[in-house]
Amino acid sequence: MKLSHIPVCLSTCLLIACGSGGGGGSTTRDQGPQIEHLAGGDATVNHSNPSAFSQHSANMTDAERIRKFNNGDDFFENPWVAKTASTENRDGLGPLFNNNACQDCHIRDGRGHAPAVSDTEDGTNFSSMLIRASRSIISDADLLAMQNGTKANVGDSSVGGQLQQDAIYSITKEANLRVSYSPITVTFNDGFEVILRKPEWHLTSNYANQGYDFDADTVFSARVAPPMIGLGLLALISDADMLANEDINDTDQNGISGKANRVQNHVSQQVELGRFGWKAGQPTLRQQAAGAFLGDMGLTSEIFSTENCLMHQDDCSSSPNGNGDSTEDYDFEVNTLVLDNIEIYSHNLAVPVRRDAYSNSVQQGKALFIEAGCTSCHVESYQTTTSTDHPELSDQTIFPYTDLLLHDMGEDLADFTVDNDSVSAAVLVEYQASAQEWRTPALWGLGLTHTVDPEATLLHDGRAQTIMEAILWHGGEALNAKNAVLDFDSNERDALISFLSDL
Repeated sequence: MKLSHIPVCLSTCLLIACGSGGGGGSTTRDQGPQIEHLAGGDATVNHSNPSAFSQHSANMTDAERIRKFNNGDDFFENPWVAKTASTENRDGLGPLFNNNACQDCHIRDGRGHAPAVSDTEDGTNFSSMLIRASRSIISDADLLAMQNGTKANVGDSSVGGQLQQDAIYSITKEANLRVSYSPITVTFNDGFEVILRKPEWHLTSNYANQGYDFDADTVFSARVAPPMIGLGLLALISDADMLANEDINDTDQNGISGKANRVQNHVSQQVELGRFGWKAGQPTLRQQAAGAFLGDMGLTSEIFSTENCLMHQDDCSSSPNGNGDSTEDYDFEVNTLVLDNIEIYSHNLAVPVRRDAYSNSVQQGKALFIEAGCTSCHVESYQTTTSTDHPELSDQTIFPYTDLLLHDMGEDLADFTVDNDSVSAAVLVEYQASAQEWRTPALWGLGLTHTVDPEATLLHDGRAQTIMEAILWHGGEALNAKNAVLDFDSNERDALISFLSDL
């Protein structure tokens, strides 16, 4: 059960200048109501406990929409089962899958974590992360299709576009996965040291003995489940506001050259701006949910209606599926009504209120964040567009700290080969996103990450265990910002973390 939803009252705001971002992707705003603590506008919820990411929009009052949200929560939270089970409404899991419940990846609707390791054992629990696979040597036609946004990638011939480390019954699991870490020490200019952990991925195809080992040119991409809050608000940032921050050729010569990913909408059959996922590979939350159902859980839907079995996976292809039930005949496993409810749910998981936004230390940290150049990518504020489908999220001033664009984050954060070599920035792995490019993640809720799940880890592959570690892995377009942080003294570091922990 969800905790009660307590709307945050705008009338209590002080009328002073707050120096925060305004609409349209700007980073400064005229004097006005002090509202930056309301990160999600009127939809912001007043929660800071372990259930802080699991509340619906505070201004959602329509009983039918709340009912659909709660139904979506049920299908998001509870496990799906194999076809032979008696639960018809949530059967059809697999044959190949990564997890059997959305909530087991997005823990309490927050982020997942990289596998835990010990001094003697590698990490093997990949239950809240996944690994994508893409060929780097492809035909000119495939490359053109990726560049045009009509083809996502070309998957590995052994496992396809995503490794599934689990399976139902006696189905062959696609791969065995392990991760280990080696330490890297980063020293600030005042001598303060932080030890980072560099991941080393150990991947083995279970089809190698059948002549289907990983392709020599396959690029792998490890991805932790991201938090679910505020996604519906991000969906209502206008294309124009996103593209206003795009600067592919770095015409202003500030070292930041973000670009939008152009991807296929499988419903409209049009190419649209990608917004969701670590490489902005999905244009809508409905398609993102359907893609996760198929890729992560082996569940077909009206959008992706074909099981992800390859030709050599005979046991997968012949396994029973969960299409239809005793009362309704349809050709996929997640029926349209369930997908409708999941869509409402994923749009309306609310952003929590900031706890100490106007304290001196937090405001000092914000100034340092801006001074270091972080807001070049982590754009502070937008005004959402009007949507009749999602009235709670319409016309809101929001503070997500993202531009939703792709940025080259450098070799250290690049996708990798089976030998753990970093992959060139020239290699495309997801539509127009290269191996070194990542979508700027929204920072709202960052300070509650470990309140929601103490085991949660940061960055796309979960290598960072603290906010400072995540900062120190920044490279590529963010290298100058990281170097600026390395020049901070102890008090400045504390202020920066105070600000980020308040988001």
